[in-house]
Formats: sequence, C-alpha cells, structure tokens
Amino acid sequence: MTGDERPMLESWPAFHRATLELKCAGLDDAQLRTASAAPSRLTLLGLVQHLAEVERNWFQRVVGGLDVPPVFDDESGYVLDPSRGLGQALAVWRREIVRGREICEGLDPDATGRIAEGPPAGSEVSLRWVFIHLIEEYARHNGHADILRERIDGVTGA
Repeated sequence: MTGDERPMLESWPAFHRATLELKCAGLDDAQLRTASAAPSRLTLLGLVQHLAEVERNWFQRVVGGLDVPPVFDDESGYVLDPSRGLGQALAVWRREIVRGREICEGLDPDATGRIAEGPPAGSEVSLRWVFIHLIEEYARHNGHADILRERIDGVTGA
C-alpha cells in the first residue's frame, strides 16, 4: 500500500479485472445471461463484453490515438449474441487488456491523450486520469457483478 505511483495505477485495474473473472467463474451460459432485475437487462456476460469495449476505448482510442472499430456489434458491449459465450468474450477482453498494456508501456502517467467522442469530445486527459477512471469504472461494474452473482447462486464477496 506504499510505493511508486505507476505500480499502484496498474495494480488496481489488475485487481478489479481478476474480481470480474471470479464473479463469472463456475457459472453456466444461462446463468451468465441472467439479467439482474427487470427492467434492467444487465448480465455478467454483458459486463465482460462492456469492459472489453471500455479497455479498447480508453487505451487504444484515447491514449493511443487509434481509430479502431467497436469490439462487438454494439458499442456498449451489453448486447448478447447467442453464439458468443463466456470463453470467447473473456478471450476478447483479455486481448484488449494486453493491447492496452502494450500501448501504455513506457508512457509517463503525465502523457496525454484526447477523448474522441462523447460530451467531453476533444478534451485532453492524462494517462494517470485514464487509469483512475478505469479503476472507478471497474469498481462500479464489479458492484453490479456482486449483485448479479448473489442473485444467481448466493455467492458474495471478492
């Protein structure tokens, strides 16, 4: 809980990524597609897909300045394809994580990128800000994952 900034900025997303995987472990396809509560259609599988989109957006588009298409047909990642199960979604998500690490390797936390789309389009953000935002994004969605998993089979905790 002490040390250099960069390892801390990298370790918290790693912790949250591992937590998301843990929340999905041991469930069958139907359980992974179980929505939280009406009217929401939020699912664990949808969260994995969404966070693959998040990884691509912040590291490839914003930090890397790359013009890359959405990972899935739906830019949010929440829409489920009957032919895509957890194994494929996790493989895609992991690929996005690796690509993001490659882009950020050697960059100073003060390095900047630019938000291309959305209400703050054109805004400059530091890599530090992107890491902090990613931590917030995963923490929020892991809270959703906690509720989803508890609803499915009663499992709680990290």
